[in-house]
Amino acid sequence: MKAVLVAAVVSLVVALLGTPMFIKFLVKRGYGQFIRDDGPTSHHTKRGTPTMGGAVIIIATLAAYGMAHLVFWSAPSWSGVLVLFLMAGLGLVGFLDDYIKISKQRSLGLRSKEKLFGQTLVATIFAVLALQFPNDSGRTPASTKISFVRDTNIDLAFAGTIAGVLLFILFANLIIAGTSNGVNLTDGLDGLATGASVMTFAAYVLIGIWQFNQNCQTNPGIKCYEVRDPLDLAIVAASIMGACFGFLWWNGSPAKIFMGDTGSLGLGGALAGLAIVTRTEFLIVILGGLFVLETVSVILQVASFKSTGKRIFRMAPLHHHFEMLGWEQITVTIRFWIIAGLFVAFGLGLFYAEWVVGAV
Repeated sequence: MKAVLVAAVVSLVVALLGTPMFIKFLVKRGYGQFIRDDGPTSHHTKRGTPTMGGAVIIIATLAAYGMAHLVFWSAPSWSGVLVLFLMAGLGLVGFLDDYIKISKQRSLGLRSKEKLFGQTLVATIFAVLALQFPNDSGRTPASTKISFVRDTNIDLAFAGTIAGVLLFILFANLIIAGTSNGVNLTDGLDGLATGASVMTFAAYVLIGIWQFNQNCQTNPGIKCYEVRDPLDLAIVAASIMGACFGFLWWNGSPAKIFMGDTGSLGLGGALAGLAIVTRTEFLIVILGGLFVLETVSVILQVASFKSTGKRIFRMAPLHHHFEMLGWEQITVTIRFWIIAGLFVAFGLGLFYAEWVVGAV
């Protein structure tokens, strides 16, 4: 348990002290944010603000995870390494997208097909590897069974092993694409996505610790969890949570730096990875409820405009709609943080309630 605390503290300190150094580096290079002219006019003052700050979050996370294992001289787990691989891989895709935007001074970076290819490649590698590396008990980081708060009886391998693997890869890609793009869409106001991410990853710290205490490998019973490396996943979640906390100091309104696609895709990938390897694949829909709302608002906006020529919201994603109604940016951010917190509390409540009444 001490490793969880070490990871959180180290990542917090690295992000808190490393971000201003990274800001100075970006300013010298002239790597500033490009602002769309069709967005809220209040955002035009942000033009030129350093971006790609997500690199600090990823570096702080990796440093904290490594330090936690070094201090206690423990070996990393495959589950933890795979989640970090997914985070760093999608972060790299986002970094390329950010760099193209900055270097060419335009609002579009990678082409949609290029971005989708990068996300799919990283997600597929993760999905394939997540079904490998069984431990002494035969448990792999992920499972072909569909999960909510634990594995259910619905197994994607019902049609055979190969078909099950292919279906799992497709399913994992959908989860990863959904969460990474959800965080990406939410990252439109100072500190909004960062603050919401802090709460969501904090939930996974608690989930990982609880699953460790009630794990089938050490505490067998009808309520135990079939998760391969729950404590190490809590360390991963704590590392990311601390990094987001440290980054939020500089990303809060008025933001001195933006996380960019480097951060939003990386954080979304980490959430998806944690959901898959902790066997809480559908619970992430509730824990990350704010990200879901933002995504749904864009889907509804596009569908409505293409089918009727009319818009449901003044602007999508949803946070921009309230800006256009006259809400101050900080007001929107704080109220959306409250919504994110309520979703996290509800999700954790469901997770615990399921354990109280017994495994379904």
